[in-house]
Amino acid sequence: MSLKKAYLIVIIILLVDQISKLYIKTNFVLGEEIKVFDWFRIHFIENEGMAWGTKIPGDHGKLFLTLFRIVAVFGIGYWLWDSVKKRSSHYLIVAVALILAGAFGNIIDSVFYGVIFNDSHYAASTLFSDNPYGTWFHGKVVDMLYFPIWKGTLPEWLPFVGGNYFTFFNAIFNIADMAISTGVGILIVFNKRAFGITDKEEVASNNEVSA
Repeated sequence: MSLKKAYLIVIIILLVDQISKLYIKTNFVLGEEIKVFDWFRIHFIENEGMAWGTKIPGDHGKLFLTLFRIVAVFGIGYWLWDSVKKRSSHYLIVAVALILAGAFGNIIDSVFYGVIFNDSHYAASTLFSDNPYGTWFHGKVVDMLYFPIWKGTLPEWLPFVGGNYFTFFNAIFNIADMAISTGVGILIVFNKRAFGITDKEEVASNNEVSA
């Protein structure tokens, strides 16, 4: 796969991600939900940019996270360039391109959204507001995709969680998160094809370990 095609994947994912976030941010109030199907909702939330809404404590935690992600994106970008240069598997190139696009998409939120939007607590946000909710590098990531496939009380016989009310799947995420998860999934499921490991090489490697 050429570098141009790999970059095209990144650009398409970025456009879909940012257009969906801009639409949600300018048309939804924080916490607002629209039911598409019983198992799929559009539910607007914001988070600090870490999985499950967690955050690094302290005044500079968010700044550290954003800067770390920027450095990581440069590393992933080099990985993509190097993979194309070495004519690596299409599986690997596509996976890295998806991860790069996803990471870049969430970084845009973290870097810019705090200074171009006002808050969404009582009304939909205004783009390029005169009263932004944050500062540079302190924006919040917009999430909206919610798939509560099953809700109910777990059987009493289950250890630790029996009798508790449970939702599967209760995470709320965005297109960038989907891209990252898909890329990582490709690397895990198609590991041999992604990294060009043949059955003979795997046997040889196992023999070396055994020896």
